[in-house]
Amino acid sequence: MADKIIPGIPYNTRIAILQQTRYQNGEGIDTEEGQDGTVLAFVLNSDPARNKTVQTANLISTSFDSVDPLQPVFAIRKLRLQQAEEELSLAKKNASFKSGARGLQARKDLKAAEEKHAVSVDLFTQKPETIDPQTIQTETQDALETLQDLQSRIEETNISDKKRQARQILRGLGFKEDALAKKVSTLSGGWRMRCMLASVLTQESDILILDEPTNFLDLLGVVWLEKFLRHLQEESKTTVLLVSHDRDFLNFVCEETVILRDQKLEYFRGNVAAYERDFEEKKLYWGRMKEAQERQIARMETNIRDNIKIGKKTNDDNKLRQAKSRQKRVDDRMGVQVNQNGGRFKRSRDLAGYHFKSREDIEVPTDEKGVVLTLPDAADLRFPGPLLSLEGVIFKYPNSSGSVLNSVSLVIHMGDRVGIMGLNGSGKTTLLRILTGGLIPSAGKTSSHPRLKTGYYGQHSVEELQEFGRNEPSLTAISFMMGETQGTLDEGAVRGLLSSLGLYGHIASDVPVAKLSGGQLARLALARIVWNFPHLLILDEISTHLDYHTVTALASALSSFNGAILLASHDRFLLRSVIEGKWDDEAQVDDTFEGLVDEEEESTSRRRSMYVLRGKLEEQKDGVEQFEESLARRVDRMLSDL
Repeated sequence: MADKIIPGIPYNTRIAILQQTRYQNGEGIDTEEGQDGTVLAFVLNSDPARNKTVQTANLISTSFDSVDPLQPVFAIRKLRLQQAEEELSLAKKNASFKSGARGLQARKDLKAAEEKHAVSVDLFTQKPETIDPQTIQTETQDALETLQDLQSRIEETNISDKKRQARQILRGLGFKEDALAKKVSTLSGGWRMRCMLASVLTQESDILILDEPTNFLDLLGVVWLEKFLRHLQEESKTTVLLVSHDRDFLNFVCEETVILRDQKLEYFRGNVAAYERDFEEKKLYWGRMKEAQERQIARMETNIRDNIKIGKKTNDDNKLRQAKSRQKRVDDRMGVQVNQNGGRFKRSRDLAGYHFKSREDIEVPTDEKGVVLTLPDAADLRFPGPLLSLEGVIFKYPNSSGSVLNSVSLVIHMGDRVGIMGLNGSGKTTLLRILTGGLIPSAGKTSSHPRLKTGYYGQHSVEELQEFGRNEPSLTAISFMMGETQGTLDEGAVRGLLSSLGLYGHIASDVPVAKLSGGQLARLALARIVWNFPHLLILDEISTHLDYHTVTALASALSSFNGAILLASHDRFLLRSVIEGKWDDEAQVDDTFEGLVDEEEESTSRRRSMYVLRGKLEEQKDGVEQFEESLARRVDRMLSDL
C-alpha cells in the first residue's frame, strides 16, 4: 500500500508507514543526516511530503537567483518532468494489475501518461536558442506562481507548533527531555524504533500504516498510543491501518477488522473481540444447520431407496417418479436455504449468474490452522520449599547516584504465578537478572531451592539467536539445540521438542537460524530454556516477536504449565490470562480450548500475584486493571495540551 502497488490508490494520497521489517534495527534511518542528527531534529525532518515541498521550492527559488533568464523555465520543466515520471510509474502499475473494463481504462490512462511524459521530455531537452520569448515569459510566470504556492504551503506549517507536537509525541513514547538532544546513531534498536514511530505520527497523512507499533513500548507508551490514535480519529480524517499482536490495543483502537485468510480479505464492522464472538456464533449456527440438513438428506436418501425398491418390485411408476424427484432435490436444492439478510432464499434474486446447483453448499467457518504450543512439565522437586526468595534486596549500579532496587522482597513457590509490571527503566530486567544469578545484589539476601532449575527468556534472547545465525550461516534449529543439550537429548527428542513449539519438519532441520522469522526465533529461544524441564520460567517481554494467534497459544501453554512462572510484560492479555487466570470472553469461546482449566480448581493450587516495580514491589490487588487505570489518568494529562 505504501508503495501504491495496489491499483486504485490515488496518486496524491499521502501515506505514512511504520514498517517493522525495515526499521527493526534502525535500517530505516539510512541517511548520514538522519544518523548524525538529534532525535528531535530527525522527527521534525522526517515528513517526506513536506521535505519534497521544501526541495521543490528551493529548486525554483535558486533558478530565480540566476542571471540566466532561462533557468526558471527549465526549473518548472524539470518539476513537470518529475511529476510526469511519477504519474507514468503509477499508470504502469495500474495497467499491469487490472483487467477487463478496468484494465481497458487503465491502459488508456497509461497511454495518456506516456504521451504526457514524452512531451515533458521534449520540453526539458529543448535547446535554449529555440525557445521563443513569449514561452519564456509564460513559463517564468508559471514558475513564479508555483513558487508562491509552495512557499504559502510551507508557511502554513508553524515550526514552533510542529516542534511542540514532536516533543509531546516523543515524551509520550518514553523519551526524556535530555534524550531529545541525543544523536540517533547512539540509540539502541528499541529506541530507534520509537524514534521512527514518533516520526510517522508527526506526519500529515491520509493513510497511517503501523506495523506492530507496540513493540518496544512499555505499558505507559502503549496506553499513550491508544489514546493518541483515538484523539487522531476525532481530530482528523486520517485512516489508520494497524497490524498488531496486542489484543487489548486492537480492541481499544479499531472500529473495523480486516482478516487475511486463504489469500482473500474479509471485512468485519467491529473490533477483534466482536469479530471473534461473531465468528464463533456463525460457526455454531452453520454447524448446526449443516448437521440438521445432513440428517434430513439421510432420511430422504433412505426414503428414495425404499421407493425405488418398492416401485421396481410392484411396477409402481408413481413411486419411481417420486424417488427421481426427491433425488433431484437432494442433488440440486439442498444447501443454503436463507439469503444474506436471513430471509427466504430466492434463486433469481440471491444466486445470480451461472451455477452448477440451485443452492450453495453450506460451509461451516473453520478456524485458521491451529497454533499449538506445548511446554514439557517441570521435573520433580522431591522435597518441598520455596523455589526462590529475596529479602530486603537492594541493587545499585557502580557510579550511579541512586538505587535501582530498594528493599525488594519476594518468595516464589512451585506453581506460583507472579507478574511484574513497570515502566522502562524501573528495574524489571535488573530484578530478573538477580533472580537468575546474572547480577549480585548490593545488599539483602537471596536463596533458592537446592534442586531448582530455571529457564530465563530475556529481552534480547531473539537477538542472541540472530547473532549465532550470522556467525554460523549453516546453523539450523536442530543443530543449535543439539549443541545446547550437549548430548542429553538425541535428535528425535530435539525434533519432538521443537515440533511441540511449532518448529516442524524442514523448518527445524533445513532452514538456517539466520533466515528464521522473529516468531520462529522466539519459539527456538523458548525451546532453549525448557528442554531441561525447569521448575521456574522467568520471562521478560516474551510476546515481542510473536503474532496474534501465537500469543494466544502461548498464554494457553503457560496456563497449563505445572511449574512456577514469573512474567514481566506489557501485554495485558498475557498478564491477565497467565498470571490472573482471567480469560477474555473472546479468547475463551470454547470450553475445550487447550490449556484452560477450571478456575475454582486452579485457585486452590496456585498463588497469583501482580506487582508494579517502582524501586520496590507494589502489589496490585486489582491486577492489571489497577495499574492501567493509573497510567490512563497520567496519559490524559499528557494529551491535554496536544
